[in-house]
Amino acid sequence: MSTLQLNIRLMHDEDIEQVVQIDRESFSLPWPERSFAFEIHTNEYSLPLVAEVTQDDGCKKIAGFVVIWIIIDEAHIGTIAVTEQFRKNGVAKKLMKAGLSMAVLRGAVTALLEVRRSNTAAINMYENMGFKVDGVRSKYYKDNNEDAILMSLPHLNDY
Repeated sequence: MSTLQLNIRLMHDEDIEQVVQIDRESFSLPWPERSFAFEIHTNEYSLPLVAEVTQDDGCKKIAGFVVIWIIIDEAHIGTIAVTEQFRKNGVAKKLMKAGLSMAVLRGAVTALLEVRRSNTAAINMYENMGFKVDGVRSKYYKDNNEDAILMSLPHLNDY
């Protein structure tokens, strides 16, 4: 990723098409397109961000996205995904760090998330960021009844 510039910024309407494409390639239960528009325009608790890459030819492309809900003093990671082309380059971690830093500015003191038990890459990233396993939501994912691992990061002030 040394030849690419990465910019973390708020999600805009013109990003939705690429975000939906990333969501569909990443998850068996992707969000409907209207959900991203809702997060941008209607949900006052939402912090929807994208990681925009400027490629060598100057073209900009969405490499990933995260949606964080700030409810009272908690930052709940609603969804995060990175397109296959840019995976394993630190994009997800940069999105998380930027999002958590912004959540702190909005009053969050802790972060929460659910992740599929089989998603070991994500679990490892979250653990490397300081998240701890708090429990399990049995049969949480409706497509295959997979368990969700509940994780939290109690001290966001470090971000």
